Amino acid sequence: MPIGTAVHEKTFALCESLSYREWAGYYAVSSYEVHHEHEYNAIRNAAAMIDVSPLFKYRITGKDATRLVDRVITRDMRKVSVGQVLYTPWCDEHGKVIDDGTVSRLAENTYRWTAADPNLRWFQQNATGLDVAIEDISEQVAALALQGPTSASILRAAAEADLSKLKYFRVTTGRIAGVPVEISRTGYTGDLGYEIWIPWDQAPRVWDALMEAGRPFDIHPAGMLALDVARVEAGLLLIEVDFFSSKKALIESQKYSPLEMGLSRLVQLDKSRFVGQAALVEEARRGPAREIVGLELDWDEIEAAFDKVGLAPQIPAAASRVAVPVYKDGRQVGKATTTSWSPTLKKLIALATINRPHYAVGTRLKMELTVEAVRHEISGRVVKTPFFNPARKTATPPWPA
Repeated sequence: MPIGTAVHEKTFALCESLSYREWAGYYAVSSYEVHHEHEYNAIRNAAAMIDVSPLFKYRITGKDATRLVDRVITRDMRKVSVGQVLYTPWCDEHGKVIDDGTVSRLAENTYRWTAADPNLRWFQQNATGLDVAIEDISEQVAALALQGPTSASILRAAAEADLSKLKYFRVTTGRIAGVPVEISRTGYTGDLGYEIWIPWDQAPRVWDALMEAGRPFDIHPAGMLALDVARVEAGLLLIEVDFFSSKKALIESQKYSPLEMGLSRLVQLDKSRFVGQAALVEEARRGPAREIVGLELDWDEIEAAFDKVGLAPQIPAAASRVAVPVYKDGRQVGKATTTSWSPTLKKLIALATINRPHYAVGTRLKMELTVEAVRHEISGRVVKTPFFNPARKTATPPWPA
């Protein structure tokens, strides 16, 4: 049975819908209101507070901390300075992704590592022979994601921290409501945003301070349904939906390499040795057999399919995690794993695994759509992700002198 996070008392009081889901053994709000529209709009037009405390969190310290991180991840940690954050996958010996997450370099030999799944055993196995300490701090550190265009203004009002130079994917320290926190310029929404890392027992004080400071900036708590739509617009993948951990996959086709996930830019094959490197070098040489890409669907064809049976288009507001076939010239060449209506773009979009050679940008494909129990094939084209990529996502907001 799930348990409450550090701020469950706060989120429960606001959750009018009583709609929850389980996330890593914790209660996570699906939507605070009956419909998640206001929460999504807060992410894109104001500010949203999202409880992301269920993330698994690890603290890596010791003389060989950098060696361990560099041995495991696909990116070159030796080029990362203190105060920088990396998004990265890490692989098994066959070059298949075990998980992905962020690694924050907090000091010369101190890292905070986040993951969707438990990874302690894998890190320990790869630490053999190294002078390193690996601590699971998942239940000691809470995390709040403050996301949206007005998030910087809220932090300006609530935080005692030097945020003027906090660039995209950087981390700093400060205080909120007198509580020592770490603030990273990161998030899972593809928008301007921050993640605040807090001692577990002090998280309610920080929640209250941010909500109070956010009132003039139209802050809303947001749940997983709104976050799901935003992350699809941002082209961000979800484990056990768009790809599977190689440790949990039941069959080979459920395992993905970083190249198949469209993350080749995050694989530094010429760095020092890391787990899965040899397999990835070979895959890069021949090219991935498939790739996760973005699809934009033809709205006129969708309307026509519904109109044929006398219905207006009925597209669910929540992102669909049901995999559906994708075709080329009548032959299945892949599957769409997450499909969502984008309220911002006014388009039906999908993240899809497509076989070579059909994953090239601009390729015309067909995706299956069911209307009144009748299957239709709707035209779409492969597009570059993210679908939504505002300049503010990576910009450093202006701060008062």
